[in-house]
Amino acid sequence: MGRPPLAVGTYGRTSTSPYGTGYRARTLYRDYDGVTRRVEKHGRTKGSAERALRVALRDRVHVGAGAEITPDTKIAVLADVWFAEISSQDRSPGTLRAYRDRLDRQVIPALGSLRVRELSTGMVDRHLRAVRDKHGAAVAKLCRTVLSGMAGLATRHDALEHNPVRDAGRIVPSKPKRVPRALSVAEVRQLRAWLRYDDKARERDLPDLVDMLLATGLRVGECLAVTWDAVDLSAGTVEVRGTVIRMKGRGLIIKSAPKTRAGFRTLMLPSWAVEMLRMRPYSGPDRTVFCSVLGGLRDRDNTIGYLREAFNAAEFEWVTSHTFRKTVATLMDQAGLSSRAAADQLGHANVSLTTDVYFGRKAAITGAAAVLESLG
Repeated sequence: MGRPPLAVGTYGRTSTSPYGTGYRARTLYRDYDGVTRRVEKHGRTKGSAERALRVALRDRVHVGAGAEITPDTKIAVLADVWFAEISSQDRSPGTLRAYRDRLDRQVIPALGSLRVRELSTGMVDRHLRAVRDKHGAAVAKLCRTVLSGMAGLATRHDALEHNPVRDAGRIVPSKPKRVPRALSVAEVRQLRAWLRYDDKARERDLPDLVDMLLATGLRVGECLAVTWDAVDLSAGTVEVRGTVIRMKGRGLIIKSAPKTRAGFRTLMLPSWAVEMLRMRPYSGPDRTVFCSVLGGLRDRDNTIGYLREAFNAAEFEWVTSHTFRKTVATLMDQAGLSSRAAADQLGHANVSLTTDVYFGRKAAITGAAAVLESLG
C-alpha cells in the first residue's frame, strides 16, 4: 500500500544541506490544484535558508487564493488566503503593508494556531482589548478591520455561520482623544518667523515646506510629491497628483494617486506662496519642489520627525503636520466659506452623494487663496 498523499495546502519533511557557498532548504508542498511540487530556498546560513523556505511556504497559499476554507482551517492559513485576495484588488500599497503588519505582528502570533470554528466573538473581543491595551486604539481598530475581512471570507466559504467580529465591543481609546486645535493667525506668523531664523530648520528646508502646507492644506506626503510641472506660477495654481510612499523592495516612490479619489485637485495659491515658489531653485519639470539634499524624494516619516523637532524647539509642542490642515479649514470656515469648499481644498471624500453628483470637485477656485493671504 502506497504512502498517502499530502493534504492539500500542506508540506512534508524539510531538509537543509550545504549548497554552493551557502545552504539550501527544501520540501515538498501539495498545491491547491492537487499537484505536489518541490519548493526550495537558499541562504548564506542554514538558518536564513530555513527562514526563507518558511516564508515561501507561507506565501505559497497565494497559488490557491481560491482554495476552500473549512471550519478546521487554521487562522494562519485563512489570514494568508484573505491577504492574497485583497492583494489582487486595487488597494493602496500603504494599506496592504499596514494589513500585513497587523497580520504578522498581532493576529497570527495570537490566533494563528486556532481553527476557524474556534473564532468566536468573545475570543475576538478579548484579543482586540489586549491589542488596545498594549499597542493603542488605532492598532486595535486596524486589527478589527483585518479580522472582520478574514471572518467575512470564512463566512462566504460556509466555514462560519456569521461574522463574529461584527458583534465585538467598541474599541474605546484608553486615553481621551485630544480636541483638534488650529493655529491662530498670530501663532502662524510667530511659528513661521521662528523657522526662518532657526539654522537647523533652514538646513532641513522646513520654512518653505511649512509655508506650502499652510498655503494649501496639503498632507505632507502630497506636498513632498508635488513636481515642478504641477505648478503654474503664472496662474498661481498647484495640481495635486499623488503622494510619496515607501514600498518594500522599491524604496521611496510617488504613488500616482492621492489618498482618496477626491485628492485629485488643482488649488489656487495665495500670492505669498507663489513668491516663495519663485524663489526656490528649479530642478526640472519632473523633479519635486521639495526634494532631499541629494535631489531625490524626501521621506515622509523623516520629514514629519524633523517638523516635530522644530515645533518642540519653537515651544509649539501641540502642533503636528495635520494642524496646518485644521488651520486652513478653520480660516475658511471663519471667512464664511462653505464646508463644500473646505472639502475641495483638503481633498476630503466624505461629502453627500447629491453634492458629489451635481457639483464638480475639481474647481481650482475654492476661495482659500484669498482667505490665506492673511498668513503672508
